[in-house]
Amino acid sequence: MNLKKILFRKVSLYWFIIILFALCIITYSFRPLTNNVINNQNIKRDSQEKHQFGYTYISPLLECADNQYLNRSELEEKINRLVNKELNNNRVSHISIYFRDLNNGPWFGINENEKFTPASLLKVPILIAYFKIAEDYPEILEKKIKIDSIDQSFSQNILPLRKVELNKTYSIAELLDYMIIYSDNNAANHLLSYIKPEDLNRIYFDLNIQIPGEEFGTENFMTVRDYASFFRILYNASYLNADMSERALHLLTYSNFNGGLKANIPRDIEIAHKFGERVTIDSKQLHDCGIIYEPSRPYLICIMTRGDNFNNMSQVIQELSQHIYEEIIP
Repeated sequence: MNLKKILFRKVSLYWFIIILFALCIITYSFRPLTNNVINNQNIKRDSQEKHQFGYTYISPLLECADNQYLNRSELEEKINRLVNKELNNNRVSHISIYFRDLNNGPWFGINENEKFTPASLLKVPILIAYFKIAEDYPEILEKKIKIDSIDQSFSQNILPLRKVELNKTYSIAELLDYMIIYSDNNAANHLLSYIKPEDLNRIYFDLNIQIPGEEFGTENFMTVRDYASFFRILYNASYLNADMSERALHLLTYSNFNGGLKANIPRDIEIAHKFGERVTIDSKQLHDCGIIYEPSRPYLICIMTRGDNFNNMSQVIQELSQHIYEEIIP
């Protein structure tokens, strides 16, 4: 190889390195600007999802397409203003909201990292745990359990319309009905005493959610987004099989709590939901989370509140749910 060719190659390589270095600088220069725009607009990455149809209460997840950025929605802006208004009016001290459009996955959260005591909301993972076992051992739902004690220490501001009775025997399926429909704590207590802790804890572990009681002395440990995961896995049939997911959500549509999400929603719109309440030393808490089956645009909504008056918290949840529904309907 002659000297001219060697020099030519060296010069070419030199210019290639310079051009490559310049491109890297240009790319890096624009990257912070892009990140700032994303942060300022609160843009959130999510997936456009493909679902299987043919069910009433579930929509099994088939595929997630490529992730894309979604701009802060007008709905989020409106709800955020309403939340701030309620907080300024001092009807409640804290409000957290998680919303998810179940057609294709866009979501937003308001104060979504605030931690609350889930209280009776934890009856949903108990339901999921039993139905998970029933996938392989369906006979468990017919297992009979005698109510050999009634715990009078349970403090419920919202009293169940029906309760299990002392010395009566119920199937596990019947106890699940009492626990979900009427939020009967004694039904839940007997179900907890029968199931293996590892069968229940596995759900929290799989969803990467703190197991109740895992951290001693900590009652406030769950966010709205954490809790919404239970309804998402049911709707997507991604944890239980399709039949059990459908059955679980169908049961949740019979929840008879009317002082939250469903209060101002038309009666012909089905809602699969669960409420929770808690009284602590310094405050009260009221939550309601579930799926609103608006025919053209089903959505998941979870609202958690903290304050000193249950009536005020109930009204705030009702009003926020109504505003979201009115923005959603075509």
